[in-house]
Amino acid sequence: MHFLMMVIGLSLAGWMRYQCAAPTGTWTERWQRSLQLFLFPPLLLLMTAIAVLCMGPYGQMVWRWEGWLSYRLAIGFLSMAIGAGLKLAWEGRQTLQHIRRNPIIDLNGNPARLLNIPELYSARIGFWQPELVVSQGLLDNLDEPHLQAVLIHEQAHANHHDTFWFFWLGWIRRVTFWLPQTEALWQELLMLRELRADRLAAQQVDSLVLAESLLMVVSAPLMQPEICAAFSWAASHNRLMERVDSLLANTDESLQLNVWSMSWLLWVCLPLVAIPFHGG
Repeated sequence: MHFLMMVIGLSLAGWMRYQCAAPTGTWTERWQRSLQLFLFPPLLLLMTAIAVLCMGPYGQMVWRWEGWLSYRLAIGFLSMAIGAGLKLAWEGRQTLQHIRRNPIIDLNGNPARLLNIPELYSARIGFWQPELVVSQGLLDNLDEPHLQAVLIHEQAHANHHDTFWFFWLGWIRRVTFWLPQTEALWQELLMLRELRADRLAAQQVDSLVLAESLLMVVSAPLMQPEICAAFSWAASHNRLMERVDSLLANTDESLQLNVWSMSWLLWVCLPLVAIPFHGG
C-alpha cells in the first residue's frame, strides 16, 4: 500500500507537469498558474514521503518487501531534500559573507555595498532583509534619474521579500530538478518577479526612464537567483523585450493576489490523511 501511494504520487506529479502549457493572461493569472504548476507536484511528493515515513515499514502490504522499500525510498527522498536545503543555505551564507567584505556607501540615504567592478550591476542579496549591492560601474555610467529608477526597482524587491521567498522556491527547484518543466517554470517565476518590481517602480518614476535603465544595465547575473534579485536579470532577448514592452505599455493591471487562489495547497496534504488509518 505504501509503495502504491508513492507510485500514484509520482505519476500524478509527472502527469500534471506534462500537461502544463505556458501560462498566459494577466500578471496575476500567470503568477498563480505558474506557482501552482511549480509547487504542487514537488509538495505532493514531499507530503507522500512524510506520510510513508510516519506510517513506517509495517502494515498491510501486497508484497513482503514493499514496506521496507517504500520506507527507504521515503527516507532517501527526504534526506536528499534536507541536504539540498542545507547546501543552498550554506551557499547563500557564503555569498553574503563575500558581499559583506565590500565597503558600505550611502546611496540617496540608503546603505549599499559597493562592488569595485566596471560592469553595471545592482541587486538585492540576502534572505528576509536583503542588502542593496551596486557596482562602481553603475555609479559611473548612470545619471541621477536612471540611477534612482534602478534603486526604486530594487526597493520593490525588498518590500516583497523576494529573495526570501525565492530561496524556498529555489530549494524546491533543486530537489525536483528531474520533474518535467521545472526549469521553464522557474524562469517564468523569475520573469514575473521582475515584472512586478518593474511595475511597482514605474508607479514612482517615469516608465520610459526605467526601460532605458534596464537596457543600459542588462547583463549576465553575477549571483545565484535564489538569494539575489538583480535589476539586470534577463534570461534571453525575448525576456528582456517582454520587460521593456510591459514598461512601455504602462498598464494599470492589479498585482494583488487572492489568498483563496492558494487553496489548492490543501490538496497536497491529502497523503497525510492516511496516517491515522494506518494499521501497524
